[in-house]
Amino acid sequence: MADSPGGEKTEKPTPQRLKKARGEGQIPRTQELGTWMGAVAASFLLPMMASSSFEAAGQLFGQIGQIARTPDVSAIEHLLGEALSSFLGAALPLAAGVLVVGVMSSAVQGGVVFASKPVKPSFSKINPFPGLKRMFGGHGLWEVTKALLKTIAIAVAILLTVSDVKALVASSGSMPLSVVAGVFTDSALMMIRVAALTGLVLAVADYAVVRFQQMKKLKMSHYEIKQEHKQQEGDPHVKGHRRAVALAQARNRMMTDVTTADVLLTNPTHVAVALKYSPAFGAPKVVAKGSGEVARRLRELAAEHGVPQVRDIPLARALHGSCDIGQEIPPQLFTAVARVLAFVMQLGLKGVKGGVHQPGFTPPDTEGLPVAGRRRATPVAGGGTGAVGGVAAA
Repeated sequence: MADSPGGEKTEKPTPQRLKKARGEGQIPRTQELGTWMGAVAASFLLPMMASSSFEAAGQLFGQIGQIARTPDVSAIEHLLGEALSSFLGAALPLAAGVLVVGVMSSAVQGGVVFASKPVKPSFSKINPFPGLKRMFGGHGLWEVTKALLKTIAIAVAILLTVSDVKALVASSGSMPLSVVAGVFTDSALMMIRVAALTGLVLAVADYAVVRFQQMKKLKMSHYEIKQEHKQQEGDPHVKGHRRAVALAQARNRMMTDVTTADVLLTNPTHVAVALKYSPAFGAPKVVAKGSGEVARRLRELAAEHGVPQVRDIPLARALHGSCDIGQEIPPQLFTAVARVLAFVMQLGLKGVKGGVHQPGFTPPDTEGLPVAGRRRATPVAGGGTGAVGGVAAA
């Protein structure tokens, strides 16, 4: 069945589709990871903040007694400034740590991407039906499961730490206040860390679910993949037109180069090859070649511009079949081409310009070279040979 725009989306998203989705902000993320990583970081940073705050508070209370004995408005303002700076200094590490953890949680889930599409107003965002579908569908079921797991994680953390607190409460009357506060603090921190570590495991599972849902949403049909491929590679008609223009430009350059060639070797009617030699070259080069109508046009241009034409069927066919335009001739044909160039030079010394010549040179050794017009023989039934491919010999 032919692919259609409404085909079933069963194929994985292509790299181009994933890149487009990323640019639009469609990246699989879970908020759980940032939340629980922040809780772990806070459990280590809060004691530092509390210690710094208590130390600063002790110093401030000492200054309050001095101000109470000798009240002064400027001293009070100075004390308030110190209190504010002490509070900010104590809270800054906690805020910076939580911020860094939040950025890291986004980075590990696909990096930080600034996309404007998610914040653009859209009717689909206020449409209640997709929300109801998510609420009572698979997404809603997973959210309920997450809530239950988080509740269980917190309950387990409380059960693990409550035993120490019970023992402390039973004997708190015989302990210093600092010891009681320390045990309560350690128990609270332990509870936060146990719950946060359990939450991190849940966050990893949530990320896997979100990623699966996102990849499912981005799946493509065969039709969409073909359309994307067509857009990337270009329309076949446009590509064909570009190819035709490139071939026309190359042919025009070739027609211009034949007018300055040293010699045009002909078949005499089916193929033509123009050669040019310069001391700067390593060997003579093929500057133009063609068969059929192109060969006829090359012969006309050579006649118009006084380029000598030499009829050498084996050499012309060998050069046409073994050399591309701009390529040097193969070493196997050096001797044969040297004879032709020497012959053309002799014509120039005699004042002969252009014309068609047939000097009758000894055929060159073309064994192993592809030759234009030669048929390739292949065994056929009965012990004979048959011709496949190739062009009819001149």
